[in-house]
Amino acid sequence: MLVSLQLGSLIAPAYACGCGAMVVHRNSQVAVDRETSAVGWDGSTEQIVMQLSVRGNAPDAAWIMPVPHRATVELGDAALFSELSAITAPVHEERHYFWPRDKDWPFGGSGGSTADGAGAPRASAPVDVVGRERLGPFDVARLAATDPEALEGWLKENGFELPDRLATALTPYVEQKWEYVAVRLAPEKRGTTLSGTLDPLRLRFASDRLVYPMRLSKLAATPQSLGLYVLADHRMEPRGTIGGRPPKVAYAGRVDPAKEPYEALAAVTGDKPVFVTAIDQYFPSPERIDGDHELRATAEDTPYRTVVYRDTLLTWGGMPVWLLVPLAGALVVIAALLLAVRARRRRPVLPPPPVFTPPPLR
Repeated sequence: MLVSLQLGSLIAPAYACGCGAMVVHRNSQVAVDRETSAVGWDGSTEQIVMQLSVRGNAPDAAWIMPVPHRATVELGDAALFSELSAITAPVHEERHYFWPRDKDWPFGGSGGSTADGAGAPRASAPVDVVGRERLGPFDVARLAATDPEALEGWLKENGFELPDRLATALTPYVEQKWEYVAVRLAPEKRGTTLSGTLDPLRLRFASDRLVYPMRLSKLAATPQSLGLYVLADHRMEPRGTIGGRPPKVAYAGRVDPAKEPYEALAAVTGDKPVFVTAIDQYFPSPERIDGDHELRATAEDTPYRTVVYRDTLLTWGGMPVWLLVPLAGALVVIAALLLAVRARRRRPVLPPPPVFTPPPLR
């Protein structure tokens, strides 16, 4: 998703996305072109696998993800998103129409149209680095922070500045004693900048509810689109719109990754069948976002799949069927005329009536 936020000349630009916020050095820019997330939940443990496609001139950047409990972080498998894309892809069907439309002969051309295991945060220090590791191009630090200023101090020590608005947006998470996964994005080759699709990250943490952090997205200056693959025991739906347009379901169905097979999906679900729900939502005014997405099971596990229709003109033997209507009409008229002529020819000629001579006058 495309998200950007310019915060003035004295601080580094920050780019918010549905999963967190991006912070870069002064005079550097990084844009998140696309964010794809798969969110799984088994009733007690949640996991988020996220892949970012970025572009810009920054040699590195910091990305912050709030999480409700202590999280483990590892590299994810990019094949997961390829598999989910294939599973949830729309079905293409052809349907026919009878009468010609604007693009059909004789009005125009002949083309068709397409319709449409975790513990509580520790508070022994303002910022507690509970873990740090190098994962591919990522320098991942797992933090427990008791106030945004302390988090800002940690970022500064590592070469980044926390924009004021972002610090304010983090306050609700601090009050709820959430932790953060702070990721330093840096290319493995020196002298290069962040660009292209990054390796996915997989976060796991304890949670008694399925929640997807969205609060930081209110910092975005441009409209946002959110796309989620939700993996759970049942079909899921957001509890509310949280300031965006009503979410739309693009796919809903139960999948057994061991039978297909979908190896990357099986690794996430533990080889167990899962109900996959693909949800899209549009936020025309990100500043109206007022919370995080909490997802719940729907009343019924009704399957759904998007169908894309390709409308084509109905033909028979390469000829538009609608032409048969005037042709048939003309044939009927001709046949009627021929029958009338034939009937007239076969009609017997009657002799003229007899001529009677009037009697003489007396």
